[in-house]
Amino acid sequence: MKHAREIKVGILAAVCVFLLFFGLNFLKGVNIFSPTNAYHGVYYNLHGLEEQAAVYICGHKVGQVDKIHYDFTRDSAFTIDISIAKDIALPAGTQMALVSDGLLGGMAIELQFPSLGAEGASLSETQQSIIAHDSYLPTTYVPGLMESVQGDLLAHIDEAIQGVDSLVAALHQQLEGDHLKATLTNVDRISGNLTSVSSDLKHMMNNQVPRIVNNADTAVANLNTVVADIKRADLAATVARVDTAVDNVNALVTDVRKPIKPLLQHIDATVISADSLIVDLKAHPKRYVHFSLFGKKDK
Repeated sequence: MKHAREIKVGILAAVCVFLLFFGLNFLKGVNIFSPTNAYHGVYYNLHGLEEQAAVYICGHKVGQVDKIHYDFTRDSAFTIDISIAKDIALPAGTQMALVSDGLLGGMAIELQFPSLGAEGASLSETQQSIIAHDSYLPTTYVPGLMESVQGDLLAHIDEAIQGVDSLVAALHQQLEGDHLKATLTNVDRISGNLTSVSSDLKHMMNNQVPRIVNNADTAVANLNTVVADIKRADLAATVARVDTAVDNVNALVTDVRKPIKPLLQHIDATVISADSLIVDLKAHPKRYVHFSLFGKKDK
């Protein structure tokens, strides 16, 4: 055949183009043999969303972003086209959410179904209508983890800066007044007193404390000597002798008390007789005294 060679080259080129197209789509995660449904969404800001970005439902990849159109004459300048597997039906109320795709800053589309009704009810029971193919979905934006952290962090940083400003203002006010000068003066005086006390303590430690320690050592040594003498002394025999001496004194006292009682009785009788004699002498003195100027005696 005259053109057989050209036909083979053409077929080979077509196969290469097909393989290249299939390989590129395979690397992008697109299965060209699976039919898809297309949907659209409008955004004011894409936050870095790019074509070929993944489309998820509950974290499972179901499609990709096919095309991004822009018209900056409108407020919502960006229109995105997505395609998902044809066997996935989107219930009414499904919205297209622009979400963060990992920590590296990539963006993706998350198709968020409406909340289910009563517990245990299926989606088909609560949402009877299905969004038609090639429809526009309501859109929303979900801030990523880093944006949320940055927002909270900036708020805390702002509070910290305000606190630092207040502290600096208070410190500046203290520096301008006399309070800081008085405080420094007091600190200097306290430092001087501490130096003096430290010097006195050092002098005491070097002079008085060794002498006190020596005296204490001497006292302890004397006490040890006394204790040793007491241990060597016959303490039991000494106590026995003291008991014997006490018994002898008690016996002597008893012997002395025995003759005292009759003596006291005799002294009492004598005192009574002397008292009677004195009374009678006062009453009849002439009985006992005889005196006359002329030598005459009374009868």
